[in-house]
Amino acid sequence: MIENRLPTNLWISAGLRRASDENVPIAVLRRGEHQSGTVILKLNQLDRGYRILTQTRDIDGRLTWFHVLDGAAIPEIEANAYVERAIDRDPDLWVIEIEHREGWHPYNDIF
Repeated sequence: MIENRLPTNLWISAGLRRASDENVPIAVLRRGEHQSGTVILKLNQLDRGYRILTQTRDIDGRLTWFHVLDGAAIPEIEANAYVERAIDRDPDLWVIEIEHREGWHPYNDIF
């Protein structure tokens, strides 16, 4: 079965542009596989801590976001440790950091 989806690097670029248009700081911390690499979002909510979202599939096979650690806010050191463990498991992983107090990110509507 051939999946009809945008290459990862294209929709990441679209999100970078959208965040820039909204004046939201965003950075690619790690580039993964360009065509189909999985993505982790590291959401910096400033004094509220960090939340980690990882790309996954829902029951119907659609791409969606999974809130790691039940969506709990964690200190940066714990967020970095989680990301490092994920990279050890998947070397093709992309890591995007977004700084927004409310946890907004530009990738909700990409899929």
